[in-house]
Formats: sequence, C-alpha cells, structure tokens
Amino acid sequence: MRIRKDQTGKTNKSTVFIYGLSIFFLFSSENSWGLSPEQVLVVANKMVGHSVELAEYYMVKRHIPKENLVVLRTSAEEECTRKEYNDQIAHPLRIFLDKNDPEGKKYHCLALMFGLPLRINAPKMTAEEEKGLAEIKKQHEAVLQQIKDVELLKDQELLKILRESEKRLKQQINLSNKTLQVASVDSEIALVREETYPLNGWLPNKLFLWNQKNPPKNLLQKVILVSRLDGPTSKSVRRLIDDSLETEKEGLKGVAYFDARWPDPGNKQLSGYAFYDRAVHQAARLIEKSGRMPVVLDSKERLFQSGECPNAALYCGWYNLGNYIDAFTWTKGSVGYHIASAECVTLKNKESRVWCKMMLEKGVAATLGPVAEPYVEAFPPPDLFFGLLLDGRWTLAETYALSNPFWSWQMVLIGDPLYRPFSNKTISASRNQNKMVGLEE
Repeated sequence: MRIRKDQTGKTNKSTVFIYGLSIFFLFSSENSWGLSPEQVLVVANKMVGHSVELAEYYMVKRHIPKENLVVLRTSAEEECTRKEYNDQIAHPLRIFLDKNDPEGKKYHCLALMFGLPLRINAPKMTAEEEKGLAEIKKQHEAVLQQIKDVELLKDQELLKILRESEKRLKQQINLSNKTLQVASVDSEIALVREETYPLNGWLPNKLFLWNQKNPPKNLLQKVILVSRLDGPTSKSVRRLIDDSLETEKEGLKGVAYFDARWPDPGNKQLSGYAFYDRAVHQAARLIEKSGRMPVVLDSKERLFQSGECPNAALYCGWYNLGNYIDAFTWTKGSVGYHIASAECVTLKNKESRVWCKMMLEKGVAATLGPVAEPYVEAFPPPDLFFGLLLDGRWTLAETYALSNPFWSWQMVLIGDPLYRPFSNKTISASRNQNKMVGLEE
C-alpha cells in the first residue's frame, strides 16, 4: 500500500464534526435519495453460466421490473482489455441508456452480476510508444545516478532540482506505459454516461461528501451508482442475495471488530496512513455510541488471529496483503473490508487468499476492495462508510457512493445495492442517530 503525494487526506477538524456538517448539507440538497428497485438496472453476461439466471433470481427477490435487465456478450475472464470494455460493455450499455433513459432520471444504479470482468488492463503500447518509454527510462536512471552522486557532495540546492526532475520523469513513465489506465470495470462504468474523460489516474467523485462542500475543478457530473453481485461461485452469490434480504427483517446483529495499527492520536491534523488509522478508531466509537452492537477495537500492529472474532457483523482493519486471516465467524448479513492494495484482484482463483474473495467465501454479505494498487486514500474512510451505513437511511450502494473518493480507478463494491442492514424502524432511533453525528443539539 502506498500514499499518493498529491492526495494525502489532510484534515484540520475532527472527522465527526466534518461528517455532521456534510450530512446536514446532504439533507438540505437534492441528493437525499432513497434508491428504489425500479431505479436499479441489472447487467449480466450471456457468456458465463448462471449470470443471467442469477440476475433474474435477484430481480424477482427485489421486485425489480423485468425490463431492467441488460444482457451483454463479453469476456468470461476476470480481466478484459480496454477495447473489450469499450466495445462489449460500455458501448452497448450506453446505447440502452440513451434509448431508455436519455435524461438520466430513470436508472440511478447498476447491479453488475456474476460473470462480468473485474478489471480493465492497460492498453498495449505501439512500437513507437515503447521506444519513447525506453528513452524516458534511460533519462530517469541517469537522474537517479546523479542524485546518488550529489548526495555524497551534500549539495542541497542541486539535490532539490534533481529530485524534482526525477519526479517529473517518473510521472512521464507512468503516463507513457499507461499503467494508470488500469481500472476496475465497476469504477469505470460509473461514468458510462460521460462521453469523454481522461483515463490516466483517478477522477474525483462528485457524490463524495467532502467534494459536495468543496467541489474539485475537474469534477464530472454524469455519475451512476454501481455495486456488484459476485463471488467465488454462483452459490455464494445466491447466498449473498438471500442473506441480505433476511437480515433486513430484523437488522444486522453480532459484534463489530476494528483492527487499527496504532493508538488513537486524538484530534490532530493527520494524513495518509495515520489519517486512515484514526478513521478506524472513529468508526469503532460511532458504533459503540449507537448502542447497536458490542465493539471490539484492537490498536496494536498485530492483527486479529485465528478464532479471535466470533459472531462478526462488521469489520474494518489493515494491513495484511493478499493473505486473509481466518479470525472470523461471520453472522448473516455481515459487512466489512480490509484496507490493502489488491484485495479484489480475483474472486474466482481457488488458490488465492485475497480478502474480498475469502470474506465472501466465508459468509459476508458485502465487502469492497481494489483490483490493483489504489493508494490508501482511495478507500472509503471507515468512519464515514460505517457511519452512513449505520444511519439506516441509505442503501449499500448509496453509502458507498457517498464515502468513495474516486471513480475511474481501482475500487469494487460487492453486495446487494439495495441492502440496508440497519433500517431505522422508529423516529426515536433516527433521532438518536442524528445526535450521534451532530445534527441535533
């Protein structure tokens, strides 16, 4: 996991206070949604067994109209090329939307079914592009050697100039080899209504609560929510659908487990890893104050170990790359995610122990993760994600959209987009939640 230097997640105020203001802003705007079944467009892959069957099963269970099904013919693999994505996924879906929802008011969410590719690979380079990249790499290596030589001379002014040059050349390498064009299908397809946009790197999400208060200059406007109903097998997807519906009847029950790495630093200006570690602490506090369920918070670098997390309903922790620890017994309808670099690189590889795949295999109903290096600040801040989920007024897809910083990037949300594990059944419960996030005095 890395930190992207131009996006460090700095904040000067307590996150709870900021979230209170953000949620107040949300209620006073036109974005107080309430996703309904008729607004969900279900997308299946004709080329994969059980994909259409599972789509139809889900639509019956959620009372989604039959005409809300789009069946594509695309790659049966978990990875696809940019051309396959454009020609076989984005283009036919765009045609459907232009015909059936030209003003963008009918369909608010895409439910991507079992069998659709997870990841869009970087485009292949031409011979001319490879030649240009080789030249830039030579320049980069030469500058690195100069930096080593100047470090011995301790010429700080020259060293600063060389490091800036090295940084620019590294950026040119990333642009030239097109690695920043790798993306999850899910994150890219959220912008399917946009005609053109840059593909190198991430794009800020206009729905992200912090962006609603201070919109970035390059903010795109045509966004559709996305969630994926997927897993290691068709059986696990059916289980995910059934568990979500059954849990909604009584609400999610169990224990919330949060695995921070360091003690809570308090209300300080933080960035990068420290910012996200504090967000894990904040999430634990929010759930503890709500009284919804017991909370176990560990603030040591050692992760939860085998058998230490029985009856797990919620989880967030870090950092154990591509190696799920079997510490949990998951309750029906459980939701959680592990903050690490490539935990959704596969959902089907039987040998893989990435967290998303293993958590779905072991019984969670919803999780999220990246298909490649996302940088830590691409993850939904845990206190924002779980605070919104706990509130009960937003579905899983809405919760993710409001807490997801970027589109056209690496992240994937897996779960029933209409799932509400915590539904406020009484006015008093809703008021108690408002007090928790600072909406009522």
